[in-house]
Amino acid sequence: MKIIEKFISIKEENLILTNQRALFWKEASALILSDLHLGKTAHFRKNGIPLPSDIILEDLKRLSNLIDHFNPEKIIIVGDFLHAGKNSEFEIYKNWKLQFPALKIILVKGNHDRISEKQLFELGISDIYSVYQENELIFSHEDLKNESQFVISGHLHPGVVLQSSTRKLKFPCYVVTENQLILPAFSTFTGLDTNNYFPEAQKYIFTQDSIHLIQ
Repeated sequence: MKIIEKFISIKEENLILTNQRALFWKEASALILSDLHLGKTAHFRKNGIPLPSDIILEDLKRLSNLIDHFNPEKIIIVGDFLHAGKNSEFEIYKNWKLQFPALKIILVKGNHDRISEKQLFELGISDIYSVYQENELIFSHEDLKNESQFVISGHLHPGVVLQSSTRKLKFPCYVVTENQLILPAFSTFTGLDTNNYFPEAQKYIFTQDSIHLIQ
């Protein structure tokens, strides 16, 4: 796995966007991601839709590589850590987390994070918030429509459509406006919302080999 980095500065905080669907916040030593959707493929299989079980394993392997690369003190998950109720992927995640016993995990709850806080703590979550603030940055799963402070959110699974010489291509992206940064979905098993909600925004699209700013 190749980790490509793109540096941006927000509110005098240094953020490193990566092509692996997460960013690193240097001052807080925090890896930040959204929309892991743990349990999604198992939920589909439970409902009769055959999907490979290695999707979550690949997502967690990518997360491990990011942890090894940045050596963060904590992870901030900006909502939709889970997809549905308890299933077999919970045990996969619990076993994965044993590799990083000292790593603090902060969860900002999203619309899919519906299990009890007791169950979330059992999965290794350290702290749970509906909205979390650290320094000048606010973390919320959905847009707070806050024009006075900078909000990092997720939820939309943002993407961009570009026209090549032969066909349309879709890319996941980070969306950056004057007062908001929207994270891509960390899970690879998610759709892309390619509606242009923020026509004036900077959009950082990425592939396995690159990150590009488009406007």
